[in-house]
Amino acid sequence: MDKINEILNKSIHFGTKIEISVKHILVLCIVLILANLLLKLFQRFITRKLHNESKLKFKTVFSYARWFTYVVIVLVTLNAVGVNVTGIFAASAALLIGIGLALQTLFQDIISGIFILVDQSVHVGDIIEIEGKVGRVEEIKLRTTRAVTIDNKVLIIPNHLYLTNSLYNWTQNGVTTRESITVGVAYGSDVALVKKILIQVAENHKEVLKIPEPTVLFTNFGDSSLDFKLVVTVEDSFKAFLILSDLRFEVDRLFREHKITIPFPQRDVHIYNSKIE
Repeated sequence: MDKINEILNKSIHFGTKIEISVKHILVLCIVLILANLLLKLFQRFITRKLHNESKLKFKTVFSYARWFTYVVIVLVTLNAVGVNVTGIFAASAALLIGIGLALQTLFQDIISGIFILVDQSVHVGDIIEIEGKVGRVEEIKLRTTRAVTIDNKVLIIPNHLYLTNSLYNWTQNGVTTRESITVGVAYGSDVALVKKILIQVAENHKEVLKIPEPTVLFTNFGDSSLDFKLVVTVEDSFKAFLILSDLRFEVDRLFREHKITIPFPQRDVHIYNSKIE
């Protein structure tokens, strides 16, 4: 037993201040083995729902994170067992802070990408809106998401924006969406005729779904007009702006044909002359 203790307490000197015993090395090896097992379990947990391509991307990034974790574990373990690593800690801390600040956005993008791939909040083919920009998702990577906008421009979205902004997924509940146009008519107009024309316009458009039926809402008595909203259902929300444009053209044509006026804001200005005595 004394012989074993003597072997375990045998020390290796690194310079004048750092001394590591065999016992410390054994403790460090055990901690690294446990850390390796935990990291493998974590990797399996994260990648169990990912596709093969996403798994390869995650493993590439995770391999770098694993070595970084091992370095931290070695320093913390040696310090915990009594090895003087103050100098190494000071140098490492300064280095890690510098690297962390430089790569802060990169790490945010990668972590956000992992969250997206794991919780499946966005899929390829989804139509999303973020920061006022709308696009159809073409590819989801660990750092960025590639989407194509309505006007066929490529939109590269850093994944960290998903964590800091509200994301609207237009197609998560299905490809069909409810869209609407608003129009005002002059006071005194035949509101029943207005409703009939709006319904007719919607029903005659080939890309407006018949079920659910188009709906007309009388929304307000405005300052200069009677306000109506035509609500329709379209099958491809990515083309909704084209469909709504067609509906507006047709509404304008039929209103002119039936002598229904779309007013513009008007104000009466009264000028009073005051005599100065």
